[in-house]
Amino acid sequence: MVSVEQWAEIRRMYFVKRLSIKEIVRRTGQGRNTIRRALRSGKPPRYRRPPRPSKLDPFRDEVQRLLREDARLPGKRVRELLEEQGYAGSKTILDDYLREVRPLFLPRPRTFQRTSYRPGALCQFDLWEPSREIPVGAGQTRRGYVVIGCLPYSRAGAGALVFSKQAPDLLYGIGECLAKLGALPETLVWDREGALHAGGGRPTEPFAAFCGELQVGWRFLEARDPQSKGVVERLQGYAETSFEPGRSFANELDHQEQLDRWFAERANVRFHRTLRCRPADRLAEELTVMRPLPERLPDVDRRFVTRIPPDPYVRVDSNDYSLDPRLVGRRVELRVSQREILAVCLETGELACGMSARSRATVRSPRSSTHAPCASCVAPRPSPRSSSGRSPATTP
Repeated sequence: MVSVEQWAEIRRMYFVKRLSIKEIVRRTGQGRNTIRRALRSGKPPRYRRPPRPSKLDPFRDEVQRLLREDARLPGKRVRELLEEQGYAGSKTILDDYLREVRPLFLPRPRTFQRTSYRPGALCQFDLWEPSREIPVGAGQTRRGYVVIGCLPYSRAGAGALVFSKQAPDLLYGIGECLAKLGALPETLVWDREGALHAGGGRPTEPFAAFCGELQVGWRFLEARDPQSKGVVERLQGYAETSFEPGRSFANELDHQEQLDRWFAERANVRFHRTLRCRPADRLAEELTVMRPLPERLPDVDRRFVTRIPPDPYVRVDSNDYSLDPRLVGRRVELRVSQREILAVCLETGELACGMSARSRATVRSPRSSTHAPCASCVAPRPSPRSSSGRSPATTP
């Protein structure tokens, strides 16, 4: 049997050099029959070993029966069941066979197609939970979430840090992302986040009101279908590997500042392999066809009415904030934003608590809280404890 090189040389001498078989025999030293076989064969020679029987052959039908009952049955368990029936072959033989036949019994895999996006048509959103808790002061850390928005056409993104999955926080994050991107898309795309999705593809009332004020549409993806918003999923994966590692944060404000800087100086100005350009360059083009932001984004602050108790404090997020003791017994409307807390007396319009900084640390006592009352937010002066164990508030 000749080698592949010899086979190619024989054919070259005969078909290219036009040498006779007698001359080729003289030059190569091969026999006439070997030369003739090489010329008749259109494929290079290859060594073929005759197939030998395998120890698995008697059990192939049994393997297929087990996979027909449970296509995801682990290979280790398949081998245990076969050994009970006398299988003595190796693990490698069985694993190779399972790798070959298992796909025949699994559900048909989902197929995907490449999607092109119109400028300004969509903005995909996702909720990312950083792996480390966020420092919030007083030596405490707290679980945080980042609402990430991404325009599929330009791949430009933005993020906003929040501390819950409730509707006011998620809507605040959406508004912040849109403000950082600089314009309004036609449709907001979300998966079925509980605070935004009311079931059956319908939005909750807060989310519907938010979209109505902005005059944008919404679209909820099917359950367990993150691939339908793969653009923002890839951006989130990039944040997990590029933004978070090797960084430390002083507090939630520092985290947001570093996140904004990372988007502006890294994520949106990197060379995007799919686009063959920078997202910031495409964003400038996309903004020309998008609607401008309104003068004021929708109000998503939490609002509730309460009556000032004899102990003039109000509890928000497990922290107590002091109210004006002169308004004890009055009904006040409390407005809780992401950064501040404001309380207004409903009867007179007086400030019961004016623009107090909201603390993200939890279970803080009033006197040890970082909350600093303003001139209209007077904290009670400490006095000797009464028999009930409560210090009565005094009016200055």
